[in-house]
Amino acid sequence: MDEDWPEFVGNDPAASTLLTWVPELFPASCVVATAGDRVIARGFSVPFAADVDGREETPDGGWSRVLRWAFTDRWTGRPVTAASALEITIDTGHLGRGLSYRMLAALRQTAARQGLPALLAPVRPTAKHLRPRLPMAAYVRERRADGLPTDPWLRVHVRAGGTVESVASASMTVSASLARWREWTGLPFDRDGDVEVPGALVPVHCDLAHDHAVYVEPNVWVRHTL
Repeated sequence: MDEDWPEFVGNDPAASTLLTWVPELFPASCVVATAGDRVIARGFSVPFAADVDGREETPDGGWSRVLRWAFTDRWTGRPVTAASALEITIDTGHLGRGLSYRMLAALRQTAARQGLPALLAPVRPTAKHLRPRLPMAAYVRERRADGLPTDPWLRVHVRAGGTVESVASASMTVSASLARWREWTGLPFDRDGDVEVPGALVPVHCDLAHDHAVYVEPNVWVRHTL
């Protein structure tokens, strides 16, 4: 597939160590769309136990937290109570053809077939990167005249029956040396403070003295009752 994910996104610790195992260990929770013999879209989700002490269905840790929970629950044999979407990726040559709706519907169906009452989604709003300094809580409150979210991807979820519940304030974290950030982005990272990076939903914090920069990405929890 031709993808348009920013390069730094795959360097969250959970993404780099666990995400590639999801289709193998949770095949009943993954879907693909094909055109001929070519995959043109994929959707990953995982079941997890949200009724364990110290857990909640929509944690602040968002995407990376539920991914870790799902693997722990599988290894320990713990009964699961919900599913969480992880990603829906559409081949860049097939954007704008309604595939996102169909992939979301397919993920809802996989969770329902497993007898789970809800599919949760730590949504990464697709237009938020255009306004990185606007707090996510303010961004998700913005609505069009018809009452739907202004963000296109949030709008897909709401139209599909999802309910916006909360902000996952630390859904993904990428921390690396300044050299790595320069490699990923082509930016100089030559001054302390917040750096706006193409594709990032919030600024990346640069610390010259300690030679590292940290990106903490917020996502938006959406609930799909099945």
